[in-house]
Amino acid sequence: MPASESDLDYRPSYLAAAITAAAIFVVYFLTLAPSTAMWDTSEYISAAYVLGLPHPPGNPFFVLLGRVFAILPIPGASVAMRINLLAAITSAISAAMWFLVAERVLVTWLPERWMRITGGAVAALLGATAFTVWNQSVVNEKVYTLSALGLAMVSWLTVRWSDEPEGEKADRTLVMISYLLGLGWANHQMGLLAGPAVAVAVFMRRPDTITRWKLLLACAGVFALGMTPYATQPIRSAHFPPINEGEPTTWKAWLDNFNRVQYAKPALFDRQAPFYAQIGMWWFYFKWQWFRDPADAYAWLQRGLGALFLALGFAGGWVHWKRDRRSFWYFGTFMFTLTLLLIFYLNFKYGNSQSPELGNSVAREVRDRDYFFIVSFAAWGVWAALGLVWVWEGIAELFGVERVKLGRQMLEIPTRRGWLASSWILALAFVPLVANWRAASRAHQTDTRDFAHDLLDSVEPYGVLITAGDNDTFPLWYAQEVEGIRKDVLVLCTSLLNTDWYIRQMIRRPIYDYDAAKGPAVYRGTVWPKPTGPAIHMSMNEADALPEYMEVRTAQEFVKDKIRATIQPQYLDRATIVVLRIIKDDYPARPLYFSVTTGNTPEQIGLGGYLLTQGLARKLLPEPVAASRDTVLIGGGWLDVQRTTRLWNEDFLGPASVVDRGLWVDRASVGIPYEYIATALTLQQVLLTRGDTAQARRYDQAARRLAVATGLDQRVLAPGGADAP
Repeated sequence: MPASESDLDYRPSYLAAAITAAAIFVVYFLTLAPSTAMWDTSEYISAAYVLGLPHPPGNPFFVLLGRVFAILPIPGASVAMRINLLAAITSAISAAMWFLVAERVLVTWLPERWMRITGGAVAALLGATAFTVWNQSVVNEKVYTLSALGLAMVSWLTVRWSDEPEGEKADRTLVMISYLLGLGWANHQMGLLAGPAVAVAVFMRRPDTITRWKLLLACAGVFALGMTPYATQPIRSAHFPPINEGEPTTWKAWLDNFNRVQYAKPALFDRQAPFYAQIGMWWFYFKWQWFRDPADAYAWLQRGLGALFLALGFAGGWVHWKRDRRSFWYFGTFMFTLTLLLIFYLNFKYGNSQSPELGNSVAREVRDRDYFFIVSFAAWGVWAALGLVWVWEGIAELFGVERVKLGRQMLEIPTRRGWLASSWILALAFVPLVANWRAASRAHQTDTRDFAHDLLDSVEPYGVLITAGDNDTFPLWYAQEVEGIRKDVLVLCTSLLNTDWYIRQMIRRPIYDYDAAKGPAVYRGTVWPKPTGPAIHMSMNEADALPEYMEVRTAQEFVKDKIRATIQPQYLDRATIVVLRIIKDDYPARPLYFSVTTGNTPEQIGLGGYLLTQGLARKLLPEPVAASRDTVLIGGGWLDVQRTTRLWNEDFLGPASVVDRGLWVDRASVGIPYEYIATALTLQQVLLTRGDTAQARRYDQAARRLAVATGLDQRVLAPGGADAP
C-alpha cells in the first residue's frame, strides 16, 4: 500500500466526475415529474413555495433552498418541476462524489487513469439508477436527496482527508466536514449518519486529533453554525404561513418539533418486529434496486439480480479492505452505519409489501420505507463497482498479464488487450438503468395533481371537506397553495385535527373567493354566498382547551335541525369532536363533505343516512336522503347520479392521467386511483338498471383501463374479486 498520495501522483478526475454527473442529470431530466406526487411530495413542495413548515422537525434548510428553486425564472417549468429539479441536481452531484470515492480506491489497484475513470463511472451509474435513488431524484418526495448529497460530500472529503491527515489543509477539511454535518442536520437527522464513520477515520488515521482542543472547538463552532437554519422556524412560524405544522412559536413547541415528539417511538430494545425481519425488509428493498417491478414470471430475475449485486458489493468491500485500508476505515464504518446500525435504530414494523404471506397477522408500516435507505443503496454502488472491477480484472487475466510499476510497487496486472476483451462484463452496470426506467420514471405524470383537482371540484363553493391523511390531504394543499385551485374549500384533515396547532391554523385561515369562471360548469348559474367567519366557531383558548378524547358511555343522540344522529358508545377523538362542533355551529351555512377516502368515519357517528356521494366526496344533507331518479341507493350508500356523471364527463382529469401513467408502482397508495374505478363501476351499474347499455359499457371500459393501469384488474374485475385494495 502506498505511503502517501504523492507516491502515486494521484489527481482526482474532477472533469470526468462532472461529465458523469451531467449524463446522469440528463437521465433524471428525461424522467422528471412535471408535477407533484403521492405521500409527502405535495407537503414539501407547498411548504417550500410558501416558506412554511412541513411536519416535524420542519427541515428548515430544505425549505430555504426549496424556496429559491421555487422562484427560479425557468421558462415553461411549473413550481413543482423547479423543486423536482432540486432533487435531480442534488442526486446528480452525489453521483459525482461516489465517482470520486470509487476512483480514489482504485488508485491503489489500477495503474492507468482510464481504468479508474471507468470504475468511477460504474459506481456512479449503479448508485444513481438504483430504483429508490432514481425514483426520489425525479420528484421531490421528501428531503432525502439533499441529505444524500451532504453525506456524499462528507464521504469524499473524509476519504481525501484520510490520505493526508496532517497539516493545516487537513484541519480545514475537518472543519468543512463538521459544517456539512451540522447543515445536514438542519435538513434532516439523516445528515448525521456519516458522523460515526468520520470519528473512526479520525481515530485510526490521526488519533491525536482528539487532544487538539483548538481544532475541536472550531469543529463544534461550525457544526453549530450549520444548524442555524433552525433559528428561522420560530420567526417564520410567528407569521402564520399557510403550512405551519407544529407552530413552533414558543421554546417548548420548537423543542417538541426538533425532537419529533409527535412521532414518539418505542425504546430501541422494544422491537416493533424481529430484528431478522427488519434485516429482511432491507433485503426486500435491496432487490427492488436492480429491477423494481418485474412481472410475476420474472420474479426469479429480480431475486437473481439482487443476489448478484449483493455478492458484488461484498466482494467490493473485501477488495476495498485488502487494497486501501486507509479509506476503508471510513467507508467500511459508513456502510455498517447505513445498513445494520440504521436498521436497528429505525426499528420499523414489517414493511408494507414485505412478506405478503403473513397478511395482517403482523403489524406493518403504513407505506414502504425504502427511502430511508437511499444513501445505503447509492453508496452500495461504490462497493458493487469495486466488485465488478475485480471480476473484470479476473476475466482479463485469462488473456495474459504484464508487470507494471504502481507507486513504489511492482504489480502483475492484465494486459491492455485483456482489459478490453473482457470489458463486456461492465454491461452489468447498465442493468438497473434499463430495468428500472419504466418504474422509476415520472415523466408526464400528473395524476396526483389531477386527483386533487377532482376531489376539490367535487365540493360545492365555500364547502368544508373532511379528509383522512397524507394522500387525500397533501395533494389538496399543493393544488390550493401552489396552483391556486379551489382555495375557497376549507380542507380539514382528521389526523391533524387531533393536534392543537392545526385547529388554530384552521381558525386563522382566510376565506378565499370562489372563482366561478375556473370552477366546474355544474356550479354555474347559482349564487354561492361567501361565509363571513371561520367554520370553527371557537376562540383560540377554547380550541386549546379541547380534550384529546371524550368517552361516550351510552348511546347519545346528536341533533342539528332535522339531523338526528345516534352515536354509539365509543371514544370520540378531538378530530371528531371538532367535526361535530362545525356541524352544530356552522352547518348548513357552508356545504360539508366527507372525502370518499374517509371510509366509514361518518357512519361511526351516525351520519350515514344523511350522506349523498357527489363525485369523490359525500355531501352532508340537512335531512335523511330520499330516493329519486338521480338519487339512488347502491353499494350501501346514496349516489347523486346526475352530479357525479357531470363531474366525471365535464371536469375530472384524474381518470385519463392515471391511465396515461400506466404503472402504479407504490401499492400503498393505490387506494386513491381505486376510487375512480369504484365510481366508474357504480355508474355502470346504475346505467345498466336503466337499460342504457351503451353508456354503461363506456364506464365499464373506463374502469377496466384504470384497473389495468393500477394493477388492480385481478382484484376488482375478476369474478369474486375484492371490492377494494
